[in-house]
Amino acid sequence: MNLQKIGKLKAEPPDKGEFDGLVRSAKRKLPDAENTTLSPDSRFVLAYDAAHSLALAALRWHGFRSENRYIVFQVLAHTLSLPTAKWRFLDNCHQKRNVALYDGNYSEDEQLIEALIAAAKELQAAVEALGPIAP
Repeated sequence: MNLQKIGKLKAEPPDKGEFDGLVRSAKRKLPDAENTTLSPDSRFVLAYDAAHSLALAALRWHGFRSENRYIVFQVLAHTLSLPTAKWRFLDNCHQKRNVALYDGNYSEDEQLIEALIAAAKELQAAVEALGPIAP
């Protein structure tokens, strides 16, 4: 990958415990993100965190790590064969998450949250299809 050549990705052997933990974390957060009794901003963050954990799990499965959170979404075309429109949606959610986190400006709507939950579920299925990392 070109990102490895410029130092944005670092080769690192996959770690079964880390991979499994990331998948477990996403599985705990997704049902909570679907809980409509929670505030929209909480649901958005839960769905975003689940999607990020799954994208990171895919990156780790392939033997890479990045110090930049956004990279895990931008390489989904390579790690999970995700179409451009889908990884760009997740990258956009990352930007919205940063605005909400650092500026306190949360303005997401239910339609965006539902689309993010659906995207996270799609990531979950794709990550599970990768299979486990050998111990």
